[in-house]
Amino acid sequence: MTIPDEPEDSAKGRVRHVRSIWNGAISFGLVSIPIKLVNATESHAISFRQIHTEDNGRIRYRKVCELEDREVSQGEIGKAYEDADGSIIPITDEDLSHLPIPTARTIDIVAFVPAERIDPLQMGAAYYLAAGGAPAAKPYTLLREALKRSNKVAIAKYALRGRERLGMLRVVGDAIAMHGLLWPDEVRSPEGVAPDTAVTIRDKELDLADALMDTLGEVDLEDLHDEYREALEEVIAAKASGEAPPETPEPATGGKVLDLMAALESSVRAARESRGTPPPGEEAEVRPLRQGRAEPKETEGKKSTSTKKTAAAKKAAPARKSTAKTAEGTKRAASAKSTASAKSTGTGKSAAAKKATTKKTASRKRTA
Repeated sequence: MTIPDEPEDSAKGRVRHVRSIWNGAISFGLVSIPIKLVNATESHAISFRQIHTEDNGRIRYRKVCELEDREVSQGEIGKAYEDADGSIIPITDEDLSHLPIPTARTIDIVAFVPAERIDPLQMGAAYYLAAGGAPAAKPYTLLREALKRSNKVAIAKYALRGRERLGMLRVVGDAIAMHGLLWPDEVRSPEGVAPDTAVTIRDKELDLADALMDTLGEVDLEDLHDEYREALEEVIAAKASGEAPPETPEPATGGKVLDLMAALESSVRAARESRGTPPPGEEAEVRPLRQGRAEPKETEGKKSTSTKKTAAAKKAAPARKSTAKTAEGTKRAASAKSTASAKSTGTGKSAAAKKATTKKTASRKRTA
């Protein structure tokens, strides 16, 4: 049964064109909550039509009766079950309406469990449960608040599209959502999927894997989008306007993974570069200068003299004059010292010569 459009949403100031796909009630003990089942998701996939390539004519499928070899209308089409031997067993809508199950038009809550008890492999299509009118507002709110306070989800059974199904009810914002669940026997065991070869994982490999995970970090799911669909839309828009479709860059092809450690290191490096994240500790890294041969002391003296000259050249003019005067005075003092030293040396030498001459004269007199 199809429900007409929803009333105007006063908060957003617009009419919400949401149609329910199923009408029924939530059975919560002795409490019955009228609800409408609404799709919680929508597909944005681009669909194509099959055409005849020679003239772009549409390809149509017609429903033809094999026995009469003629096209039949929708009103003439029913459903049936094909047995293993190929025999056909017709099933009418009246047969289905008399099914002995209590969940034909009811979402029957059977248990409340922690959310972590639900295997994500079981989760399927998602729906919103909308309150069916004003009388349903209070019991609907009661169930929602009870789920919030208990931090649990409700497990329920319901019938939809010709079969009984399992569902999980949880709170999403101010609404109650229901996820269709596969029955436990519909989930395959992972036996035979994992590699059966014995391998050894080293701690360094795990450390690199952890580093790669940390570098990739978290992501806001709102920032993720379907790049393939966007590129396909660009191609369609270009073709519609008579332009050449944009060229798509070829994806980078990875080579063979011969060394797991090298692959992990390259992955960490590439992830950091793509996110502009420097390697850990790079900002505070201090690299020592390379030490060459020891320079002679004279060279060091020249460097210090050169440094002093450079520093002196940067000083103001008055400083240069005073320095020049000081240097000149120092030179004069040094010159005077050397002159005095020379004079004293000469005087000493002449005195020694006189003494030697006197001794020789005295010796000659005695001999005579």
